Amino acid sequence: MRKHGLAGPLGLAVALAVAAVTSCSTPGAGAEANIACDTPGVTADHVNLGFVFSNSGVGSAALSSARSGVDARLGLANANGGIHGRTVVYDWRDDGSSPTANERMTTELVQQQSVFGLLMVSSTIGGSPERLAREGVPVVGLPQTDFAKYPNWFSHLYDVSPETIGRYLGIRGASKVAVVTTGSAQFVQDLARRYAAAFGEVGLPTAEIIPFASGSDSPRQIARRITESGADSLVGFTTLDDFAQISQAVHDSQVELAASVSLSGYDRSTLSRLGKQLVGVSFPVYFHPFEGGGPAIETYREAMGRFAPETGQPDQQFAMYGYIYADMFLRGLELAGDCPTRESFISSLRNVPDFDAGGLIEPIDLRTNATTPLQCSAFVEIDPTGMAFAVTREKLCAHDVA
Repeated sequence: MRKHGLAGPLGLAVALAVAAVTSCSTPGAGAEANIACDTPGVTADHVNLGFVFSNSGVGSAALSSARSGVDARLGLANANGGIHGRTVVYDWRDDGSSPTANERMTTELVQQQSVFGLLMVSSTIGGSPERLAREGVPVVGLPQTDFAKYPNWFSHLYDVSPETIGRYLGIRGASKVAVVTTGSAQFVQDLARRYAAAFGEVGLPTAEIIPFASGSDSPRQIARRITESGADSLVGFTTLDDFAQISQAVHDSQVELAASVSLSGYDRSTLSRLGKQLVGVSFPVYFHPFEGGGPAIETYREAMGRFAPETGQPDQQFAMYGYIYADMFLRGLELAGDCPTRESFISSLRNVPDFDAGGLIEPIDLRTNATTPLQCSAFVEIDPTGMAFAVTREKLCAHDVA
């Protein structure tokens, strides 16, 4: 079992430059006197968190980088004196992308290790949210769209407005969109229909939703159906590999699309694996894109380099999410006061109207964001070389007019 504090696994204990530190949303409090508290996970000089993530199993290739982001943000906070004079550390568990394991790991951390709260980046959560809500344990992490019913669960992103994608397609010159899904599972089909209806609301009709089963369906046939539908744009509710096959088939058929959007895949690993097949494909980004630069991104990269150097490549989507989640937890601890309780953490953080993770995201209202779809995002596109992302829109919102 590993605890990660100021020094981290590689003995890093270097403070960032003053300018970098002050640009973060959670200030340190190294000069404050420590006091003893009768709160789980809180001692005179430490706050102990739990971190549960999918480091193995289905979906782990993307999610596992979240730990580096957590290391970077906590390392930065601790280098600046911690929170109210306490170093923030964590015990971690890999749930193996198993809902049963997730329940077991969260129970162990809360009941046996007595952590104050949890950071969670998991692909399958099982029954953990219900139990953690009953116990009043604060959780910050990757949610599902119906997690608004858990007042103890916090995230910067629960749901997004489909109209934003529609606006983007319209700006790029689309007049009719084809929608492709991986398989025909009911959840995926329902999600695709929801987006199709939203596209219609912004004046963009859709063709029939086309399911694709890799291994049995021909990408060339899917490309032909897209062409025959009269669509001039494409949206994928698919795995990235499926979307790459379909995109390549469309390109090979010499059909010119006005726009092509995959709802997931903004990650450096996408470029090395599939960049050539995905040239011209756009991706929505729910934080300020790495390619846009700026003080907040530079602070993030410097923190990653100093406190999570083993990552090598900091520009990873879930590393950023881990960093944002850790920043949000630190904000809650700061607001909960010198002697934080789980109750004061939850009530204080839930009343923050303008959380922006030190400028990494557009300000969100934590009082309402669990029930209000995110209205704005950035967009990036894989450039003609297939080796880089380029920012096409720094910010686009559902209510914007093309």
